[in-house]
Amino acid sequence: MARRLPSAPPNLPGFAYVRVLGSGGFADVFLYEQNMPRRQVAVKVMLSEVVNDQVRQMFQAEANLMAQLSAHPAILTVYQASISSDGRPYLVMELCSSSLSQRYRTERIPVPEVLRVAVKIGSAIETAHRAGVLHRDIKPSNILLTAYGHPVLSDFGIAATLGESENLEAVGMSIPWSAPEVLMDETAGTIESEIWSFAATVYSLLAGRSPFEQPGESNKSSDLISRINRAKPGPIGRTDVPASLERALARAMSRKPENRHGSILELVRELQAVETELGVPQTAIEVVMDDWALATTSHLEDRTRIKGGHDAVSSVADRRRRRRGEDAGPYSAVGTVVRETGSKTNATNATASRGIRAFAWVLVAAAVLVLALGTVATLVLVRATSTDIPAVVDVQATTSDGTVAFSWADPGIKGEDSYQISTNTGESSIQRSPGFTVDAEPGDRVCITVTVNRDGKTGNPSSEKCVDVPR
Repeated sequence: MARRLPSAPPNLPGFAYVRVLGSGGFADVFLYEQNMPRRQVAVKVMLSEVVNDQVRQMFQAEANLMAQLSAHPAILTVYQASISSDGRPYLVMELCSSSLSQRYRTERIPVPEVLRVAVKIGSAIETAHRAGVLHRDIKPSNILLTAYGHPVLSDFGIAATLGESENLEAVGMSIPWSAPEVLMDETAGTIESEIWSFAATVYSLLAGRSPFEQPGESNKSSDLISRINRAKPGPIGRTDVPASLERALARAMSRKPENRHGSILELVRELQAVETELGVPQTAIEVVMDDWALATTSHLEDRTRIKGGHDAVSSVADRRRRRRGEDAGPYSAVGTVVRETGSKTNATNATASRGIRAFAWVLVAAAVLVLALGTVATLVLVRATSTDIPAVVDVQATTSDGTVAFSWADPGIKGEDSYQISTNTGESSIQRSPGFTVDAEPGDRVCITVTVNRDGKTGNPSSEKCVDVPR
């Protein structure tokens, strides 16, 4: 199919047109120079033939959404949105490079670098999901790089909204990274389909091709759709890619949505585990904080910050002086003669008496403090050495249609606890949901153990649960 020529760049007040950056199914992207503040920006302009009143309303909603999401460090920044004099909506965005989408096709990107990009982009997708937003077009070409080399996710919403119309060119461009249920029109998009697309994108960055492309064979849209529906991606073909990473991506691209990870965050945590396996620092997960987390942070801040400025410092100084046996008033030392009206001896004796009493109270207080500290230390020691991580005790299993579904009762996990699952075939998973599904063939024997992970430490594993799949 012949590519169309770019549309004419619109005349935008405050911006000077420079050149064309690229063209897509619904919009063109141009390089402009903004007059104030002076900087180069990318301007995405909708095509006039797809613009109508409904599109304008959707564009406004999507522009508002992008303004909120672009605060995330791994989501493309949008500076402003408006409608040009010729009626075309446009977005003014941070100027980024598309070099990553070209680079993975021509060179082998190191595995740690791919994992770093994946964790950052996965954090962006998870944040969008928590805001109730689906991207619907996750693929390598929608990962851009800022001037400082940071990956950012672009093209939120606009193509997804317009994708409901029939535009074969635009749909065909995304087939290699679309989940089977999306290609079969079973859904317009779900969290599970985004997990599939995200995993297919990570696979592509590692393999230099999309998961269902076969070098040397026909890779037309119909061929790809047929292979995607079978959902059996081939090996990545790199000796430096850990088997655990291939397993995680294969699970995320399972044919059945229910067999995939429960969330993007769950998959991202597995990618972090692979980073640890490779001996590289884990890339930080950047997910929007919930209200309760902000409240907790505030309370912690209150407990760890000294309040009251000078008064607070003075109270600390007072306590130190009392421990040294000094008076908290004018900071006179014990036994010092205070020259007041009256008898010098009486003043001296009274001061000495006060000093002795103060010293006695200091000794009593010190003894109490020692006992208290000893009690606390004992409690801390007991807690540090106790095995209070809950254990899974009863794993159930059912077989159906070539799968084995394991489940278990929540033993009382909390906070950031997770389940660590291991199978007899070498598969592993780190997740929050109390269930795990394995694809199996008739005659297979499938076994799993489940362990609770807390702060990097594991409790006692469950008894191994094994199932023989009927022939």
